[in-house]
Amino acid sequence: MVQSMPDTSPTKWHRAHVTWFFETFLVKPYLDGYDELDPMYAFLFNSYYEAAGPRHTRAERGMITRPNAVEVGEYRAHVDEAMLQLLDGDLSPEVRELVILGFHHEQQHQELLLMDIKHLFSLNPLAPSYYPNVDDPAATEPSDVSWVRFQGGITSLGHKGADFSFDNELPQHDVLLQPFELADRLVTCGEWLEFMAAGGYDSPAHWLSDGWHTVKKTGWRAPEYWYEIDGEWMIFTLTGLRPIDPAEPVSHLSYYEADAFASWSGARLPTEAEWEHAAATVSIPSGAGERDIVHPEPAEPPTGELRQMFSELWQWTSSSYAPYPGFETADGAVGEYNGKFMVNTWVLRGGCVATPPGHVRSSYRNFFYPATRWHFSGLRLARNVTS
Repeated sequence: MVQSMPDTSPTKWHRAHVTWFFETFLVKPYLDGYDELDPMYAFLFNSYYEAAGPRHTRAERGMITRPNAVEVGEYRAHVDEAMLQLLDGDLSPEVRELVILGFHHEQQHQELLLMDIKHLFSLNPLAPSYYPNVDDPAATEPSDVSWVRFQGGITSLGHKGADFSFDNELPQHDVLLQPFELADRLVTCGEWLEFMAAGGYDSPAHWLSDGWHTVKKTGWRAPEYWYEIDGEWMIFTLTGLRPIDPAEPVSHLSYYEADAFASWSGARLPTEAEWEHAAATVSIPSGAGERDIVHPEPAEPPTGELRQMFSELWQWTSSSYAPYPGFETADGAVGEYNGKFMVNTWVLRGGCVATPPGHVRSSYRNFFYPATRWHFSGLRLARNVTS
């Protein structure tokens, strides 16, 4: 069951918003003599920055028919020209950091753009394909699952090195882990079908109270983008509607669903500290974020090591999204980038098929509200080690 939701935005809004970011945080304050193309754009394309001024209601972005796509392109060209003038001068360290942040912010919106397009297309009864003329993949046999043990102890959490990271990945700090095990691959669609057949959506036994309330309120019977047609479960992807492959990772899950499945399985979700500690043992695959078709693929044959840690699906953890010890927000409106969301949201790790190259790293902290499902999210099971 797919439900229209106010969290998604039109393509042209994403293009205009990333342009607004450069204009607002770099061009206006640091380029003398800059003339805005249209002062109303600051109202239309501000996302959530209270300190940057009033803004258009998020849920009504799809109602904006003007500026049209061509005019948004002209806005981008106008700001690009100003940015080139700014970059041609001597930049202070503060401005350099803002430029780099703007680049990574735009890449984040490239990922959001694909997820929003998928949601929009899923609401069309014609089930259009973003990737035309693509054949449905042949169903495969699910790979066996095994468990990888970690001894725990004191480990360092947070971004390491001098390359870019978002502020919520810092500062580094030590955490104490108890021994634990992680499943070596993501949970599959076939395993999720077993959960459904066992009445997973029909009994509150394994659900958090808020999760069960959400199930009853929304009528969930399956993950987002799943449809039962003539007795067969189908899935909507960016290549259109097709039968479910039981071997591929189950995707578009809420935190509530991931937690309920873990409980039903006799396991749990990993903490973000456990996940990051385990991810340090795995190399990021070459070509991460460069897949031709944006959809998760079945796991490769087992190797005795962790599989599908990166670039398949964002993986829910049991950790609430909170500041690391010593975290400080930046001054000014740009300080609202991450810190203001550190409440009532949950951490996901690992990147997904839509995550741009260079964004996949073990310390990256994504976060969503527990009931949201339009993002590329799945789960990996964890277990306590008792002996």
